[in-house]
Amino acid sequence: MQYLSTRGGIAPVSFSEAVMMGLAEDGGLLLPRTIPRIGSETLTAWQELGYQELALEIMSRFIDDIPRKELQELIDRSYSSFDDEAITPLVKKGDVYILELWHGPTLAFKDVALQFLGNLFEYMLKKDNSVLNIIGATSGDTGSAAIAGVRGKDRINIFILHPKGRVSPVQEKQMTTVMDDNIFNIAIEGSFDDGQAIVKDIFNDTEFKHQYHLGAINSINWARVLAQVVYYVYSTLQLMKKEKDFAVDFSIPTGNFGDIFAGYIARKMLPQGTLRNLVLATNGNDILSRMVQSGDYSLGEVKLTSSPSMDIQAASNFERYLFYLMDSDAVKTKNLMETFAAEGKIDLSDSMDQIRRDFSTASVSEEEVKDTIEKFYKENDYLLDPHTAVGVCAAAENRDTGIPIVCLATAHPAKFPAVVEEACGKVPVPPPQIDGLMEQESKCITMPADKDEIQQYIAEHARRS
Repeated sequence: MQYLSTRGGIAPVSFSEAVMMGLAEDGGLLLPRTIPRIGSETLTAWQELGYQELALEIMSRFIDDIPRKELQELIDRSYSSFDDEAITPLVKKGDVYILELWHGPTLAFKDVALQFLGNLFEYMLKKDNSVLNIIGATSGDTGSAAIAGVRGKDRINIFILHPKGRVSPVQEKQMTTVMDDNIFNIAIEGSFDDGQAIVKDIFNDTEFKHQYHLGAINSINWARVLAQVVYYVYSTLQLMKKEKDFAVDFSIPTGNFGDIFAGYIARKMLPQGTLRNLVLATNGNDILSRMVQSGDYSLGEVKLTSSPSMDIQAASNFERYLFYLMDSDAVKTKNLMETFAAEGKIDLSDSMDQIRRDFSTASVSEEEVKDTIEKFYKENDYLLDPHTAVGVCAAAENRDTGIPIVCLATAHPAKFPAVVEEACGKVPVPPPQIDGLMEQESKCITMPADKDEIQQYIAEHARRS
């Protein structure tokens, strides 16, 4: 399988090269040349597979440069740290299904991809006798999941930028209480979008990137998207066992467009009509909802909400979808992204028919988030974190009678105890992963949102070969 850039400026690369490259060297994002198709007979045969077995079947269709046995070992190791044998269990609550994606070590959906990516990095670095310095920006959960995926690994240092004071206290502690020598937390005086822009700017400095062996762990890394495709197919298979004439909808809380883009890829893989509707759920940071509603993809001011992992304006994975929306035309994609970088907006109104075939949407207010948490708890005795509540509320607004809808539960409610308690009066019981976390010592440096200063800090602390 070859991988191409959305901007068309690099020669095709292998899967392993795509993983290590992260951001394409022409500034674009990497995508497989083709999307493998799964026939109805194969899908039926997969119904009895466990999660790890299914992951091997899906991933091996995108990975042809890692032996199958070694890929299976990587997958098995990655999910051995999850506390449910189903990895991503599907539970029925009222009239919706909840896909619990928070059974990994940091209680967030990011673990599904980042446990795999951490092991993948380690495997490739050992094979090449090399080192890696990972740079990432986080709006909340990516940082702790990335750190958990690579902590203590001999050949890797990781530098995580988070917006100071704009992640939840639990999210911050999950990152900053990891004391391994290869972990570097940087609280920037700015927004997540500022951090994300700094990371992209550093990666676009190709001389620095090669000199310091930089790697990406944000969802710009294709391996993260691929790992997330698995749970869409897995939950679809679980529901297929219950239904004869089958179709399923998904509601996905999203800010960076990575999780919903994995669903978009899953839909392309599956037989037509199987994965039917993708509901794009945003909080008050509604750039993606506006894009679906009217084709207006324009920056606004970042709003601070109770679902901080979605407090994003410029969605780093949107370019991948834009590439497909432009019929895989790299020149058009590049021109549009350059316009967005210069002007902060692009007009996609000419593509509205296709966009509305691909997604429906809802933007959920803070009041609606609290109301949804309260109502869902009263009716189902089940606690939602605020991000999941955004998805559940959006599902209610985009429900098609007779079609099962799966809402992605992206974080354990105990990561946001104050929000949950205020909404419904119930304090989530902290799981063992975070019990006593708030009393632990922290290690973090505060820096201005300045690319040059952060780049210098990375140079001073980077792992050398």
